Amino acid sequence: MRRLVEVGAQGIKILLYYNPYDSAQVNTIKQAYVERIGAECAALDVPFFLEPLVYDDEIGNEKGVAFASKKPDYVLQTMKEFARARYGVDILKVEIPVNPAFVAGTRSFAGGETAYSRQEAIEHFRKTAAATDKPFIYLSAGTSNEVFCEMLELAAEVGVHYSGILCGRATWQDAIAVYARNGVAALEDWLADQGLKNIQTLNNALELGAISWRNIYEQAEEA
Repeated sequence: MRRLVEVGAQGIKILLYYNPYDSAQVNTIKQAYVERIGAECAALDVPFFLEPLVYDDEIGNEKGVAFASKKPDYVLQTMKEFARARYGVDILKVEIPVNPAFVAGTRSFAGGETAYSRQEAIEHFRKTAAATDKPFIYLSAGTSNEVFCEMLELAAEVGVHYSGILCGRATWQDAIAVYARNGVAALEDWLADQGLKNIQTLNNALELGAISWRNIYEQAEEA
């Protein structure tokens, strides 16, 4: 970490694939890895952002309904684990706790099998948020802009106070086909028009429930 700070890094972000129900042998190594990074960040006085992505090798397909039914608990347990002070995480970057394609009663529902009702999905947002006292932001994880915005609306509906979002593909992935068909100029036009609208739509969704990470720490200090 010191070398990164020496060349100008103002924060450290680590991506970690994590299954809270994996073997102790595997998870102890991962936990110690995060502890070490957290300790180094604290010593260097730089913020530590942890991005844990959940998985299950036994289930395999992480886009299928079997994993979707397990995902809320996996996200909850992972957030709960890395919120512990021993890891020194300043901000968690987490997945939304459901797979939108399997949420019945939503615009995002793909049809066919369901893993949760709309109300159950909302409850998963509430429970996972309650698992940590750390500020956290939601990842778009490659969903479309429309789907991501709807999930943020669900979080806001139950009063989840997340501290923002991180999204890439949600805002620009549709531009790839435009570029492939019509080139750079068309891509730039798309970004200036639809790309901008995507960002504005997300900003509107954030106004429904997101709060500054500073507020989280200020509240903790007052308590």
